[in-house]
Amino acid sequence: MCVCPGPRRIAIPVRSSRLPLLSDAMPAPAHLFPLIRSCEISRIGSTACYCHHRHLCCLSSHFAHSHFRYAPQKKFAALYRPKEHFNHFIHTRDYASTPQRFYLTPPQVNSILKANEYSFKVPEFDGKNVSSVLGFDSNQLPANAPIEDRRSAATCLQTRGMLLGVFDGHAGCACAQAVSERLFYYIAVSLLPHETLLEIENAVESGRALLPILQWHKHPNDYFSKEASKLYFNSLRTYWQELIDLNSGETTDVREALINAFKRLDNDISLEAQVGDPNSFLNYLVLRVAFSGATACVAHVDGIDLHIANTGDSRAMLGVQEEDGSWSAVNLSYDHNAQNEREVERVKMEHPKSEERSLVKQDRLLGLLMPFRAFGDVKFKWSIELQKRVIESGPDQLNDNEYTKFIPPNYYTPPYLTAEPEVIHHKLRPQDKFLVLATDGLWETMHRQDVARIVGEYLTGVHHQQPIAVGGYKVTLGQMHGLLTERRARISSVFEDQNAATHLIRHAVGNNEFGTVDHERLSKMLSLPEELARMYRDDITIIVVQFNSHVIGAYQDEEL
Repeated sequence: MCVCPGPRRIAIPVRSSRLPLLSDAMPAPAHLFPLIRSCEISRIGSTACYCHHRHLCCLSSHFAHSHFRYAPQKKFAALYRPKEHFNHFIHTRDYASTPQRFYLTPPQVNSILKANEYSFKVPEFDGKNVSSVLGFDSNQLPANAPIEDRRSAATCLQTRGMLLGVFDGHAGCACAQAVSERLFYYIAVSLLPHETLLEIENAVESGRALLPILQWHKHPNDYFSKEASKLYFNSLRTYWQELIDLNSGETTDVREALINAFKRLDNDISLEAQVGDPNSFLNYLVLRVAFSGATACVAHVDGIDLHIANTGDSRAMLGVQEEDGSWSAVNLSYDHNAQNEREVERVKMEHPKSEERSLVKQDRLLGLLMPFRAFGDVKFKWSIELQKRVIESGPDQLNDNEYTKFIPPNYYTPPYLTAEPEVIHHKLRPQDKFLVLATDGLWETMHRQDVARIVGEYLTGVHHQQPIAVGGYKVTLGQMHGLLTERRARISSVFEDQNAATHLIRHAVGNNEFGTVDHERLSKMLSLPEELARMYRDDITIIVVQFNSHVIGAYQDEEL
């Protein structure tokens, strides 16, 4: 199991840690083999062999040797050098095995950046209606080894609409993996009419083939857990049976369906861990899922109706093209963390006043967890008695793990954490050109307005030339000439990226202080060894959804 949450997520003191072995990672691209054979791989850094979150990545024995960082203690402070000091770091430290500097070549950089990219073009007519979505691009760049982020995209087959989501795991990838596989099914079932639910249940009872509910759009590395499929199906079936019994005859509201699906899946994750499973593999799996955690940001697009359901600190942003051709960003989600005053007040309202001073410490829930809403994380939801009972009756790997046995301080009135999403509804307009869903690894490095401009210019091919800002730096005439030459070359190349999410990641990782992609900086960032990469950036997962303005305009005309 991947167990490197990094300093931003969970802060737990432990006695020891172990870094991932090279065998846990996927082999490097073929063009790097000569470098590996000649021992030059130490100059590149172990991120050249990043993991594509194979199924086995979540089965690693690392779970018993968790690598949790404890930010509040002074002795760990040296590990958490602010990201803005990276420029100083890369110029003063050389991790090459010899004094000779080594940079990844542009093809090597592209191979790393494009390894997980995926694109899907939506048919103009999907059999039910003309789609308001032209297509989407997605990509991931790991910082943790293996990556803890997940992504999902699917078309609803029995109802209208399309689902897209990003999931940011912490304390391992197990919970994010489970949520990425299961949540869309819960949402789709929540949206189904009573007659369709009955038809599906009757098919299961009689052993007939089931109606397909979702058409998945997945990268080859976005796997499903085959071993847990029966367990997951049985929990889902119990949910739709309850929906059948509770049928009110009313049309399901999308907002209500999203909220119910999030809450029910989180409840099932908790219940499965409490009940356990006679199969030792599955028993350990459900416990790993429950004790790790994940945030989720999901979009449901149906015609001009866009719903965003967000739990945690990933974000949804709308790219809007103004009349003068410039780009602006519209937030469609709010972070659930200590920077959100309304969220802090919500947490305080749910607990006695006597706990007010201990609920949020150092911008973390109970001084430990950064997101205030998440799936899993039963250590912040179960009573102490229940936690001890489950751990003591669980497998040795769980009982021997320091994190699972650790009880949060000032833990008096659980639950302290919820998976209930905040849902925002937006009516799409012709000027709404694209949607960006991304984990906080992107938003920690880029402002939303820069994201809107970069994606907008990429999708339209129109580049509004702004004066080059030097931000107070002393720039010589030669340096300014170099910046202008670089910008001209970048535009004339018509972009080397064929994927909007890849293009955005390139900027997020490689932008210099002047806002332009610096190949040297990009190369160094991608060459950082695993044990250093996570200190300077997080996993980045991005989905860019492009809208069909003509279809949206036609929908608007119909409503008028």
